[in-house]
Amino acid sequence: MASNEATKKMDLGRNASRSTPPTRGGASPTPPVRPAQKRVGPFEFLQQVRDEGRKVTWPTRKETLVTTLMVFVMVVVASVFFTVVDQVLRYAVTLVLGIGA
Repeated sequence: MASNEATKKMDLGRNASRSTPPTRGGASPTPPVRPAQKRVGPFEFLQQVRDEGRKVTWPTRKETLVTTLMVFVMVVVASVFFTVVDQVLRYAVTLVLGIGA
């Protein structure tokens, strides 16, 4: 029986360390503290920006043109779709309410 009680105490100790501490009034626990970041000057910042810009895989002129054209095509398709839906709904509402006959 003593062994069973010792096991329960060990389990309680493990579970207590894993659970979050209770808070008063439903407030959320304090957020974790971020490690302090090193401040950089404007020139070092611009150098870091240039270094990151060099890592970017920039699209070719052809990829940019194709993507831009696809955006324009999708805008036209969406505008035609929503115009048709709007007109159908306008007609349906006019029939139901009997306005403008």
